Amino acid sequence: MPEGHTLHRLADHVTKVFADELVRVGSPQGRFAAGAEQLDGTRLLDADAWGKQLFIRFEAERFIQVHLGLYGTFDVHDDTPDVPPPVGQVRLRLVRSPREDRPAAYADLRGATTCALVTRAERDAVVARSGPDPLRADADPDRAWARISRSASPIGTLLMDQTVLAGVGNVYRAEVLFRHRIHPLRPGRTLRAAQWRSIWHDLVVLMAEGVRTGRIDTVRPEHTPETMGRPPRVDDHGGEVYVYRRTGQACHVCGGAVRTQVLGGRNLFWCPRCQPVFRSRAGRSRGGRPE
Repeated sequence: MPEGHTLHRLADHVTKVFADELVRVGSPQGRFAAGAEQLDGTRLLDADAWGKQLFIRFEAERFIQVHLGLYGTFDVHDDTPDVPPPVGQVRLRLVRSPREDRPAAYADLRGATTCALVTRAERDAVVARSGPDPLRADADPDRAWARISRSASPIGTLLMDQTVLAGVGNVYRAEVLFRHRIHPLRPGRTLRAAQWRSIWHDLVVLMAEGVRTGRIDTVRPEHTPETMGRPPRVDDHGGEVYVYRRTGQACHVCGGAVRTQVLGGRNLFWCPRCQPVFRSRAGRSRGGRPE
């Protein structure tokens, strides 16, 4: 499933190509035909993302809400001599007409979990149910901390709960927990406020870099392939990472084997040496060890 930085990049691209344009809106597949008919020929104002939700805003305060889910793609083509016939199950197509000073442009949405025409109130209700997004300047990390600090659920679960924190997926979850030496099964309420603030700040920086480059790179300068003299990572997700999808491989920091297990239907990845199991001070005291 695309992570939040992908949706923000997509929102920026849609805005760049279609903003303030009268666009043709169609649904070759037919599943968005009624919504497309209402929007066809109207002005697209801009696009915005909140977590993994994309909102394309049209005049009269109407929005197309898109959630790509596991298999969705939204491909924007902004430099084409003409617009080809749709191929495959295209649920939504946006078309910008050519002019003398620019070519045509189009965008095709396929396989999305959600593609719906919503009002401003409906859009705002979706946002209200979402946690703060590290990529938004108006995000309030204290909202997420209020949930995390009271929860007995593992921090690995909480970071992926879009009502707690919006936009973080499996890659950023695994990597930010490794970078802060926190075991993914540690209960959220055992974290300190300073730990959460550090995690949040790290996500803001890492995800912003993902928007800039289009890939997820999480290793520090001393652990890059060039510095360590190791081959670069080969993976269809791209980017240099510490633990994500590196099960059984040597940790770049300690050399121990990266481990994995399933939590909530998704794979966890962590280094058991760098991210030891959390034991509370009370538990250590009961076990006869010094606090």
